[in-house]
Amino acid sequence: MSAPRHAADTVPAPAPVLSVSPVVLPAPGRAVDLQVRVSAPVTGDELPIILLSHGQGYSNHLSSLNGYAPLANFWAAHGFVVIQPTHLSSRSLSLPADTPGAPLHWRSRAEDMTRVLDQLDAIEAAVPQLRGRLDRGRVAVAGHSMGGHTASLLLGARLTDPDTGAEVDLADPRITAGVLLAAPGRGGDAVTEFVRENYSFFLSTDFTTMTTPALVVAGDKDASTHLTVLGPQWHTDPYHLSPGRKALLTLFDAEHGLGGVSGYDVAETTDENPERVAVVQRLTWAYLRSECYPGDPAWQAARDALATAPDPLGRVETK
Repeated sequence: MSAPRHAADTVPAPAPVLSVSPVVLPAPGRAVDLQVRVSAPVTGDELPIILLSHGQGYSNHLSSLNGYAPLANFWAAHGFVVIQPTHLSSRSLSLPADTPGAPLHWRSRAEDMTRVLDQLDAIEAAVPQLRGRLDRGRVAVAGHSMGGHTASLLLGARLTDPDTGAEVDLADPRITAGVLLAAPGRGGDAVTEFVRENYSFFLSTDFTTMTTPALVVAGDKDASTHLTVLGPQWHTDPYHLSPGRKALLTLFDAEHGLGGVSGYDVAETTDENPERVAVVQRLTWAYLRSECYPGDPAWQAARDALATAPDPLGRVETK
């Protein structure tokens, strides 16, 4: 049998998707209660879960439960329950600048995801169409940009709290795989003076403890000059500097938006490319599918389809 001509050939037909928001989860001690969007296929049982952490762009609503529809819709249409929180860093909340943890709320972002897993019963009660359909033993996390930093902490990366000097471990053992999209890399001499002055928590990021399997997605034109002096390779640090089973998808000519993963027709996407987004959709879905179901051929089939395409939009490495 010949290899698939295109990655689409490796993905089953999409199912209709149910999306409910906002689902409000009580969050004592948080500035506001936690709001999430829940997206799921309308049929199927024992559905694995993806926690999706938004980035920190300058738009008002993409960085919230209302963003990342190209990913959330695709993953839900292909068998996952996708849960998207609005983190405290979201402009949509209009929180005062002196809110504890501002501006990026790096710690509470990870705690939001743990809170979601702690309250799956409440989510099922709020979305009765989901009752009894979740597979709580199969949980993954994904995040773009600042959301990638959040995901890395949940997967085992650590940092030193700049306020206390204590090492912070926010890993959640219930999460067994992850996808890091245009995620920040290491600290130290890799970051800019702007980061040192404004986001000092980035200075101590340590990937040597990030043992959970993960797919790192990086654009080879994602310079992120306001954050790093290393150029696009900085976004590959979570792959190169972490131990254990990892994969790296490098997207050719992709910038920080990876073609437009944060939303449909987004003005702030500097490299809009629907075909590139389609590659991200398919490869991330296939990776998480095979991680959730060891032995499932989706990941290998998607890699083969990418490699044998007439004009590949990226390449995959593994270790």
